[in-house]
Amino acid sequence: MDERRATRISKYLALHLRHRPERIGLTLDAEGWADVTALLAAAARHGFRFTRAELEHVVAANDKKRYELDGNRVRAVQGHSVPVELNLPPTPPPEFLYHGTVRRFVESILREGLRPMGRHDVHLSPDRETARRVGARRGKPVILTVDAGRMAADGHEFRVSANGVWLTGSVPPEYLRE
Repeated sequence: MDERRATRISKYLALHLRHRPERIGLTLDAEGWADVTALLAAAARHGFRFTRAELEHVVAANDKKRYELDGNRVRAVQGHSVPVELNLPPTPPPEFLYHGTVRRFVESILREGLRPMGRHDVHLSPDRETARRVGARRGKPVILTVDAGRMAADGHEFRVSANGVWLTGSVPPEYLRE
């Protein structure tokens, strides 16, 4: 499959498995899983046909490992704005995690902390390079360091998704530095 086709399918999956399943009449279960047959049929009804083989390729080849397949079920591993419970166990984080952003947001983040905005959780990266790539999507990246070890010691809960993204409810400003 060519890269452009894979990217189109991945973006389609992100929209419908993370944010707007109802747009195509798709139902996610409580853990965010969709029936593959129902997904393929819903996509076809709405003018975007793709095959199970293409879906499997996108899930396996996605560089960010955003999706997972389990038999005839598929889901996004994190990043939802619709209510789902991913059932990720609390996990002790490394001492530091990172958040990539751009300069125009830094002042308010350092003042107010990191909030999930329209998603379930704040997303944090395990290393500076990943955070740099995340921040670079919106311009010249700025990397913020999160004192995750101290947060955890102070009672904040962390979970890690299947693709290595660290999740927490929020990051108060006292745990952040540029």
